[in-house]
This record gives sequence, structure tokens and C-alpha cells, in this order.
Amino acid sequence: MAHTLGNLTLTGYNAEYGDRPFVEKRDRKGGFRESPLRVNEGLRGLDTWNADEIRARAERMADKAIEIWGRPSLPAESLAAYETKPVESTSAYTIDDHKHLADGLATRTLFDRFRQEVLSLDPCVTEEFWKLYVAYKAETNFVDVVPQAKGLRLTLNLQFHELNDPQCRAKDVTNLGRWGNGDVEVRIAAPEDLPYVMSLVRQAFEKQMADGEIAV
Repeated sequence: MAHTLGNLTLTGYNAEYGDRPFVEKRDRKGGFRESPLRVNEGLRGLDTWNADEIRARAERMADKAIEIWGRPSLPAESLAAYETKPVESTSAYTIDDHKHLADGLATRTLFDRFRQEVLSLDPCVTEEFWKLYVAYKAETNFVDVVPQAKGLRLTLNLQFHELNDPQCRAKDVTNLGRWGNGDVEVRIAAPEDLPYVMSLVRQAFEKQMADGEIAV
């Protein structure tokens, strides 16, 4: 419990205290008994310092913190102005329209892991199923996925020269006919590909978010 809230405090004598017994820390000159800090008030009358005392102090400190730094109270109409409005898909397609994403297929398992990673990038990310691909977008598509028999073919909405790809897995598809938005193509064939490919997807997402920022 060394680094929990109840076992932390402020002192100008930390180096001198070291791992000495609690009573010595309390009674030495300038120790906890003489401390002018309110955060140390509860330590002055204690004779022992153990797990029960640490838990009790943590509860007192947490209650005090809530009392001092209470969460803001706003009327419902003010909160409503900041709520994220769900984006309604204009597509009539679903995952069932993709034969390579049928339950039980290896590509479906790979896709489920990929979509979980992409949707967790930010609450603003949405998913849309189209006839031949699946789109993930914030303001617009930043990665499109074509499910295939042996994996997933991704198109990243970046220019090829913008991508940092030290493993050279991506392909420049500028001016080539492909389903999807962007000039970068990369494939996922196995679960072990996912961490690296997500580092590339994240670049496309972050570029789109940065392009949407307004300087003050």
C-alpha cells in the first residue's frame, strides 16, 4: 500500500525519514506531530501506522477532496448542447452482406478484433457497412476495409509520402482503381499484424482530426 492515497503526504524531511519507524517520524523535530500542514493533522495522535490506518486515512482524504472539488452542476439544457449526436448511416448494408465476414470464418475473427481497436480510438469514430467495403470515419473516412478470403485489405486516407511506415508494409495506390478513400493500401493477414497496422491507421485518424482543428 506504499503508493496509495492514504500513505502519501507532504513533508520537507523525506530524505531524513527514510524507512524509520512511524513513531520516530512523528516525534522528531519538525515531524508529523509538529507539522503545520492540515493534510498531516490525522497523523499527530497515532501510535501505529498499518494497513487499517492507511485505508481509513484514504477514505477521509477522498471525502475531503469531493467536498472541496465537487463536480460542476449544469442545467440539463447546457449539457445537451455538448452531447455527441449519433451519426445516422445512410447505408442499407450490414455485416451480413459481406460473405467473408460470416460467423466462424477466420477473417471475421480478424475483423472483429480490428473494428474493436478502431472504434476505441475515439468516441467520435463511426462504422458504416457498404456493399464492397466497411468505412470508419470521424469527419469523413480515414480507413476503409475490404474483407477478403485471406484477410483484410485496408485503404488509409493519407497521401503515401505522409505515412511513417518503418516496416514498409504499405503500398502506394495513388491513381489506381481501389475501393476506399486514400492513396495508401495495407493488408492484415493475421492477428499478429494488428498492432503495427493500427499504428498506421492511427496516423490517418490523427491527420484527419488535426486537419479539422481551428486555430484560436
